[in-house]
Amino acid sequence: MKVFERGRRTFWQRLRGEPDRRERFHAVDGIDLRVERGEIFGLLGPNGAGKTTTMKMLATLLIPTSGTISVLGIDVLARPRDVRARLGAMLSGERSLYWKLTARENLEYFAALYHVPPRQTRARIDDALTSVKLLDRADDYVERYSTGMRQRLALARALLPDPPLVILDEPTVGLDPQAARDLRTRVRELRSQGRTVLLTTHYMEEADQLCDRVAIIDHGRIVALDTPGALKRTIRAEEVVRLEIGLADDGAAVLERLGRSATVARSERHNGTLAVTAHCASARDFVPAAFDAARSAGATIHHVEVVPVTLEDVFISLTGRALRE
Repeated sequence: MKVFERGRRTFWQRLRGEPDRRERFHAVDGIDLRVERGEIFGLLGPNGAGKTTTMKMLATLLIPTSGTISVLGIDVLARPRDVRARLGAMLSGERSLYWKLTARENLEYFAALYHVPPRQTRARIDDALTSVKLLDRADDYVERYSTGMRQRLALARALLPDPPLVILDEPTVGLDPQAARDLRTRVRELRSQGRTVLLTTHYMEEADQLCDRVAIIDHGRIVALDTPGALKRTIRAEEVVRLEIGLADDGAAVLERLGRSATVARSERHNGTLAVTAHCASARDFVPAAFDAARSAGATIHHVEVVPVTLEDVFISLTGRALRE
């Protein structure tokens, strides 16, 4: 894994790492990324795709069994402390905040670990808390915080060393919609401050809303990389139609008939119901044709939903399965 700095504008990341070979699989199997300074770059993929492994190698928490890792020209294996001083990390599932301390006391402790100069500590903490809208709750105990507030405090901690690169691993997992929306707002503000943000997520809407560019990762490999808009344009359809069809047989006949009017991107049978995702040029034309197809095959359409093309449609077209699988 390599992260190079070229001039003043560009981060180059070349990620090449593998887990312990005793595990007999490659969590990360050759990743090549270029991340521009000041952009929000997302790694989008299902659980187990290799996103967190990639982040932990970049954050110096995992050592690859082969290859090299560098961040901003610094060799991670030779100088891990120097790398840590230049990045802030917020990793998923962590419980490194001390709930019996206040937010300020937590950040004072971590500021010492980050070797923030004592004369700058209070200002750094105030700036970090202000950036996540927690300054007015700085003296509250963390155990009284909501889950969303704790996530924002974890982000504040990542900002203490004033890093040019911020790593966020599944930052909104477990948050309610309002808390997730608020945290995404804070992440956008990092970009406006000139920081580079590298985040992972398995929420396609989040990647679409937040990221300037997205790499779709599956089984440790990058299968697509571009802007969200460009990735969605790879789907040769204007609209996506989702159908729920009641079956009296295995559904092969209705699928064959649906395929005459649209591209059947995905189908799944469960308890006598066939769920179909179809890509079409016009839902107005396809939906009546779908009802005719179902009727002629002895099936019944119970539900129809017309939706825009999403990054999940891109993932399905590339891998043949949904992100949630």
